[in-house]
Amino acid sequence: MTPETLLAAVTAQGGKHSAKVTDWTDRIGWIIGLLLVVALVYWLMRQGWQWRRTLQGGLPALPPIPERPGPALLESDGRYHGSTTAGQWLDRIVAHGLGVRSRVRLSLAEEGLVVDRVGAPGFLVPAAALRGARLDRAIAGKVLPEGGLLVVTWEHGGTLLDSGFRSDHAAEHPRWVALINELGGRRDAPAPAGAAPAPVPDPRRDGSGEAGPRGPRTPHPQQHDKEGAQ
Repeated sequence: MTPETLLAAVTAQGGKHSAKVTDWTDRIGWIIGLLLVVALVYWLMRQGWQWRRTLQGGLPALPPIPERPGPALLESDGRYHGSTTAGQWLDRIVAHGLGVRSRVRLSLAEEGLVVDRVGAPGFLVPAAALRGARLDRAIAGKVLPEGGLLVVTWEHGGTLLDSGFRSDHAAEHPRWVALINELGGRRDAPAPAGAAPAPVPDPRRDGSGEAGPRGPRTPHPQQHDKEGAQ
């Protein structure tokens, strides 16, 4: 056999490769293991959600949306990103559906803030419960660009809550902040500049309502008679 023939035979044998046998047993084992991990994580999240709901069981039911709310001062469509304990952006509130993220239509009226959600219960934040609003960037694990979140602070059942919203037109957020702060501050608004202060009761007034002298009070005539009798 000439060298050329031998080289050709070796080349022909080297070009023939047997197909790799797929080990389906290992692959199926990996898939089942991955599914079990996913199911375990989901179960743990669900248990944590139920635990939070139990802890927050003392929170009363949310005020319903009025059938005929007053004329809206401001309206906007956007998203509801959840509620937390005020000042604690990771302490999510899940009672009464407050933990459900959803589309929302916000309306601000004299009655308060109407939160009309899609796929979740709507509710009313009464004007008397509003404590203020601000621009922020994170709530309930949701992080947005700086100032991209409208956070409304309100009181419910003796607990201060923060609720996060994002309008479809984020440029409207400063106006929302101004109007909510104005509406929520009317309960304890300071007296206008130049207004006369409220009268303060004079502790030196006698029973007739007339102010007594600045010096020592003159004894009553009957008091002299009692002292003379002694």
